[in-house]
Amino acid sequence: MPTLRTPDDRFANLPDFDYEPRYASVPSPDGELRMAYVDEGPAHGPVALLLHGEPSWSFLYRHVIRVLTGRGIRCVAPDLVGFGRSDKPSETAAHTYAGHVEWMRSLAFDTLDLTDVTLVGQDWGGLIGLRLAGEHPGRFARIVAANTGLPTGDTDMPKVWWQFRRAVEAAETLDIGRFVQSGCRTPMTDQVRAAYDAPFPDESFKAGPRAMPALVPTRTDDPATDANRAAWARLTHSETPFLVAFSDGDPITAAMAPILRRSMPGAQGQPHTVIANAGHFLQEDAGERLGEVVADFVHG
Repeated sequence: MPTLRTPDDRFANLPDFDYEPRYASVPSPDGELRMAYVDEGPAHGPVALLLHGEPSWSFLYRHVIRVLTGRGIRCVAPDLVGFGRSDKPSETAAHTYAGHVEWMRSLAFDTLDLTDVTLVGQDWGGLIGLRLAGEHPGRFARIVAANTGLPTGDTDMPKVWWQFRRAVEAAETLDIGRFVQSGCRTPMTDQVRAAYDAPFPDESFKAGPRAMPALVPTRTDDPATDANRAAWARLTHSETPFLVAFSDGDPITAAMAPILRRSMPGAQGQPHTVIANAGHFLQEDAGERLGEVVADFVHG
């Protein structure tokens, strides 16, 4: 598959994100792709796998990482294929839900051999991470769902999500920084906005952000429906501790919070938290608060 790689100089002088990037190869139909990730904190501490969504990258977790590492937790924050410093297949058809799950599985388990993992998934980070937790339950010690879900196509997505999908599909120029800002409650500085734009020098690099909305299952005959239903069934019979930490200002995923709290056996009796004054990208609006919530859960 035709693949692009963002020049390193695009990532110079990122605000509050001077973590050393690491790289690993994951298999693809036409060879291998390079995935980037941050691995910070004590090597033998409990590990948190921090998964971002659309159209962000691991930079989104910079404030969360600072809090978690300060409390003795190892943070592994990958960039999805097509995002951040990871390789970017230049055709939207190269991106599939199953492909992203497999790429993340390969990095987390084949390359890094992560065990006793605390999953922190937001947006697509949850769609991918919850699939992994359902399919590989022995790898996970805890799950934190933050503004996310595991759609199967059995229930329609909210109107605001459809508006976002159509905006992405119609955009001649996809303004990544603007989309992230629209999902935040607080204004971003010019430097922060530029950091979200950094992985994408021009439109040819944006096949991943363009593809992801259409990969969310919205019909029962979606290619991902059966696998998501199976993962949901396993999770709803699992005692793995499950924390719901949604924000108070996300119209896209708000309806999922009570469903997760009610449906997951591991969610019963947990200190579920509503992150105040935060939008869809709660890591950007309230990253330190989310970090403290996750750390308390890990050490609780």
